[in-house]
Amino acid sequence: MAIRGWRPVAAAAVAAARPGGGGPGRGPGAGPAWGAAPEPVPEPAAPATAALYVHWPYCRKRCSYCNFNKYVVPAVDESAVGACLVQEARTLLRLSQVQSITSVFFGGGTPSLASPRTIAAVLEAVAGAAHLPASAEVTLEANPSSASPARLAGFRAAGINRLSIGVQSLDDAELRLLGREHTAAEARGAVEAARRLFPGRTSIDLLFGLPGQSQDAWAQGLAAALGLCDDHISLYQLTLERGTALAAQVWGGTLPAPPQDLLADMYQTACAMLVAAGFRHYEVSNFARKGALSTHNLSYWRAEQYIGVGPGAHGRFVPWGEGGRSREARVQTLEPDAWMQEVQSRGHGTRRRVVLSPLEQLEELLALGLRTDEGVTHERWGQFSPQLSLEAVFGEPGEAQDLQQQGWLLLDGGGLRCSVRGLALLDSLLPDLLCQLQRRWAPPAAPGWGAGAARRSPTGDRAGGEAAGVVSGGCGE
Repeated sequence: MAIRGWRPVAAAAVAAARPGGGGPGRGPGAGPAWGAAPEPVPEPAAPATAALYVHWPYCRKRCSYCNFNKYVVPAVDESAVGACLVQEARTLLRLSQVQSITSVFFGGGTPSLASPRTIAAVLEAVAGAAHLPASAEVTLEANPSSASPARLAGFRAAGINRLSIGVQSLDDAELRLLGREHTAAEARGAVEAARRLFPGRTSIDLLFGLPGQSQDAWAQGLAAALGLCDDHISLYQLTLERGTALAAQVWGGTLPAPPQDLLADMYQTACAMLVAAGFRHYEVSNFARKGALSTHNLSYWRAEQYIGVGPGAHGRFVPWGEGGRSREARVQTLEPDAWMQEVQSRGHGTRRRVVLSPLEQLEELLALGLRTDEGVTHERWGQFSPQLSLEAVFGEPGEAQDLQQQGWLLLDGGGLRCSVRGLALLDSLLPDLLCQLQRRWAPPAAPGWGAGAARRSPTGDRAGGEAAGVVSGGCGE
């Protein structure tokens, strides 16, 4: 799954795949120590690389928990959709002037419903517009119901070299609750077939925190998954989204809502089991062993450039081909038919674009980087903030120092990162850290700025193809 547990934020709690909930009860931090505004960041050189996300928006059915940008239609004009994906990829690569693509991720929707020839056509277009190394990670999301051995072999021949399979559960009753169209046996068969074709490069997704799910049932399901899986697992706490059938059932009292303490216990149990099985907990929701980390998802968490192609896809890149010199947040038109019309008329379907200020870029870097076990390194921070170091922002008295003293956060020669305990509570720690960053970055615009104030923050992403707008509140004094 394409980082479905990730929504970059600027001051609100990180949503999706939220393990454990509540944080260390924190009161107001020390008063602000205002400094001079940093000097303008010099114009960057044209970045040579980027990751590429391609969104296939169609599914055969909508699962009971899903509110992603996906569509269930009687028939898909695949040739028209594929042609538009090819055209938009070429256009955005030309506008970005990227020289080399580090990874490609086909997400959705259900991209395993697309034909291998469509996948191959997109990859050929990418390779024709920029360098696509033979070693580049090329991932396809697949549902077990559209992952027969013959179909998977076709995807491998088309250029796919990594699979992310939406298993979600190995219990048939849980799969029915989630509205999945596959059975546990079909999921097992799909993973086994994938491992034969993509050994060491097959990831599975699992959901926990389902209504009525016990900790014992979750632990047993995870143990079964460990006996089946390859070297990468993504675990996501079920998030009840407005407008979904499952949320309506829970909020209407038909199904029980899992207690927060139980969710925290489930997450901690899973972490312990996976680490004991040799997995590295390298991101809040992601675990890998034998070095099988997702290159593509790491590009998001490290705040590297990425280009989003397809309905609702998001991107972060500098449009050098249009004369731009600053990173932009771009969102493609959500609805497939409208998106196709825009691509056919002007080459791409970008519906919204926002130039990100240096502060907004640092906010994203902080919110995303702290999701990983490596955190935000000094080198990466310096690429975005050459004048204001990590120590200058977070090494002074304030929220970050308090969090370090409490054992939630670490700042040392490697950079800024969460402790093992702190990683599970990141959603509670981020607001304080972002407030400290905002204060250190520049003095207040006017007396009284702080409590009750509001400011714009960058638009968020999910899965490289889902909008999740975020508004940050002011920092209390």
